[in-house]
Amino acid sequence: MKPGIHPAYRPVVFRDKAGDLAFLTRSTATSEKTVEWEDGNTYPVIDVEISSASHPFYTGNARVLDTAGRVERFQRRYGLTTPRPDATS
Repeated sequence: MKPGIHPAYRPVVFRDKAGDLAFLTRSTATSEKTVEWEDGNTYPVIDVEISSASHPFYTGNARVLDTAGRVERFQRRYGLTTPRPDATS
């Protein structure tokens, strides 16, 4: 790697306020806000809107679609009720 062209890669805390989750990782992201972590050190903190603690896919709060009903409704609107005489099997 060329020296002097890459951003600093350092420990950063990402915090999801909606999911009440914070985790310490390494990143090049920067922030003016800081937080004191469990180990007693102070790290920059970046607030995020969605993480695995608040995302519907991971929490199981996703709404379930009735795909069978959607297919039947499509068949009623656009599907053929009887096969065409010129259709080959």
